Amino acid sequence: MSVTLASAESTPFEIAQAATSAETHETPADAHAAQPAGETHTETGVAHGDEHATGVFPPFDQTTFASQLLWLAITFGLFYLLMSKVVIPRIGSILETRHDRIAQDLDEASRLKAEADAAIAAYEQDLATARAKGNAIASTARDEAKAKADAERAKIEASLQEKIAGAEARIGDIKAKALADVGSIAEETTTALVEQLIGAKASKAEVASAVKSAAGE
Repeated sequence: MSVTLASAESTPFEIAQAATSAETHETPADAHAAQPAGETHTETGVAHGDEHATGVFPPFDQTTFASQLLWLAITFGLFYLLMSKVVIPRIGSILETRHDRIAQDLDEASRLKAEADAAIAAYEQDLATARAKGNAIASTARDEAKAKADAERAKIEASLQEKIAGAEARIGDIKAKALADVGSIAEETTTALVEQLIGAKASKAEVASAVKSAAGE
């Protein structure tokens, strides 16, 4: 009765404070019992009743095999599409570009080699032509020099023959004049000798005949 009266005389603030104290002094066992079965604990995040379940690595969990296979198929399909639509075309384009570039380089090298071979052949042809022309010029010059030398020699020989002939003619004239002078001298000498030997003069005809007879012997 006294409690009831005290409660009645208490203020509303005192009544609320008393109710809070009563809830605070509630035991953990009562609080645990008050929670419904299977409710998740706020501190551990583990549902009540699953504390004793065995831990299995998710990829090895048989209950998730179907979903794993499904996601594997989806991932493989996406990877296949990515490879067939993006990666493989790019690789093929790169390889084709590189193949075309190598083919162009080989064609360019073949063209340059052909041009070099043609230039070498033209150079050798020009060299052979120049050698043949040089030999022809040398042969022509040699023939011309030989002909000129022969002509000069013939001219010199002809000049020498003319000079020799002229010299021989002059020598003949000189010889004839000398012989004529010798005859006159012989005739005079013979006439003088005859006069001294016989004391008489011989005629010119007799002296000339005697000198000619002696010259003929």
